[in-house]
Amino acid sequence: MGAFPGVQGLDVVGPLEIFGTATHVLAERRPDDPPPYALEVVAPAGGELRSSSGLRLVADDAFGHDDGPIDTLMVSGGVALPPLEQTKEVARWLRDIAPRARRVVGICTGAFFLAEAGLLDGRRATTHWGACRNLGAQFPSVRVDPEPIFVKDGNVYTSAGVTAGMDLTLALVEEDLGRDVALAVARRLVMFLIRPANQAQFSATLAGQASDRPRVREIQHWIVDHVRGDLSVEALARRAAMSSRQFTRVFTEEVGMTPARYVERVRVDAARRALEQSALGLEEVAARCGFGSADVMRRAFTRLLEVTPAEYQRRVRRS
Repeated sequence: MGAFPGVQGLDVVGPLEIFGTATHVLAERRPDDPPPYALEVVAPAGGELRSSSGLRLVADDAFGHDDGPIDTLMVSGGVALPPLEQTKEVARWLRDIAPRARRVVGICTGAFFLAEAGLLDGRRATTHWGACRNLGAQFPSVRVDPEPIFVKDGNVYTSAGVTAGMDLTLALVEEDLGRDVALAVARRLVMFLIRPANQAQFSATLAGQASDRPRVREIQHWIVDHVRGDLSVEALARRAAMSSRQFTRVFTEEVGMTPARYVERVRVDAARRALEQSALGLEEVAARCGFGSADVMRRAFTRLLEVTPAEYQRRVRRS
């Protein structure tokens, strides 16, 4: 794991805890087998470094001293990326060492280091939703996807922000050791379930809290509280005391998506929670969340999450 001064502590500790817990689980089940993972943290100068929260971490070694075999090369991110010269130093290290690794992983804004090293050229990638636009602007050869919580393109993996790095690491454990071990790790760490890669990074409910205009925020909260009601553009425009055309323009400028798309996301969010927290059938969930029918809900799920409600429900129940 590559780290640097000012790193987001959870970007380092979260993935390492996943791998460490997997090692403990396997040791209990097959005590005679060698441990599946040996973990090491490296940093530009080695030794102690302070994370963005003030947590002190100690790197095992400095860049350039890691001459042993590498299976998984990970680089963490931070609330703010380090100065340009340090970014280039991390990128140089990555260019040298990446060819020796079976797979390369960027956690959160660690994707910027991978992009600077040229490892994401022509590849699909993601990062923290708040940094996706900057990643695409700085590195136009990268196909940035702001939606999923993690992306795999060949042997290069990138994750969305902070805890999504743990979701990605859990998926790596599943690749290496099987779903049963990954579920055991999730249970030990009290992770709610193994989230699929195409799960959206942030909910429409959270997106609604970022609007600057009180009237738009009020409409967004109304939508969340009335998912079963009439949420057509005409009805919402009347509530906002605007024409449909004006409301659509103002809402889209403020929120970054049309009212119809926002409503669909809110309803999918509500349906996901219902599938996770209840034993309701698909038709009842669809009716409660304003879809009208299970088929309409299925199309929305498939479009936004690339998984059907039935499959999502099965994953939740297995987890």
